[in-house]
Amino acid sequence: MTSPDIAARTAPFLRACLDCMGGNLVGVYLHGSAAMGCFHPARSDLDYLVVLRDEPADPVKRRFLDRVVALHRAGPAKGIEMSAVTESVCRHFVYPTPFVLHFSAAHLESYQADPAGYLLRMRGADPDLAAHFAVTRQRGQVLFGTPIRDLFAPVPDAAYWDSIRLDIQDAPARIQAQPLYLTLNLCRALAWRRDGRILSKAEGGAWGLAHLPAGFHPLLRTALADYRGETAAYDSARLPQFARYMLAQLSEPD
Repeated sequence: MTSPDIAARTAPFLRACLDCMGGNLVGVYLHGSAAMGCFHPARSDLDYLVVLRDEPADPVKRRFLDRVVALHRAGPAKGIEMSAVTESVCRHFVYPTPFVLHFSAAHLESYQADPAGYLLRMRGADPDLAAHFAVTRQRGQVLFGTPIRDLFAPVPDAAYWDSIRLDIQDAPARIQAQPLYLTLNLCRALAWRRDGRILSKAEGGAWGLAHLPAGFHPLLRTALADYRGETAAYDSARLPQFARYMLAQLSEPD
């Protein structure tokens, strides 16, 4: 069930999908923190999958992206992340998963600088979509269209693991720059490896407090406070130690 706040935040995006895609639209799905009950306006983005019968023409993509960019600027703080895929790859899962359009904060300047070139580049295959599909299947919300379990085929464990592994494999080098993201995502990854659970970042941090050595608990509490929007000071020496420990745990045989 979508909360009134999330429903109000997602309604303009859904209207953009309906206006631009019309009868080509199969469904619009919310995943990520907003679907899992831990959305924070200062720390979270809004994550969408848009499912289409066929790839739209470039003028349709351009109209849609112009609407998405305007909504991205309007908030929340981290904006919108969106991938558009065709119905066929949802019903018959492919890895890496093909997509026909993508947008996130990281691509805003590229789109603004060269919209035509962006449309040519922003289609292909993305390993991240395996994780997005799996989260959507277990925890996602339907904003419009076909029910999730009637559209999204199961994601094989090997594809899901490869997708999240690629996101965290260089954590020791990146965790100083992205302490919140990687601390909590490493917990989510290990929770899945050990328990088969797909968790939000906040749930991952809570799992870490229940299952990881006490020496890492101050770091986990800092990350959770940061995620809630509170002032948080990370132990910079502890961050790479935590990343290396978690990768070692993740590399152990099942």
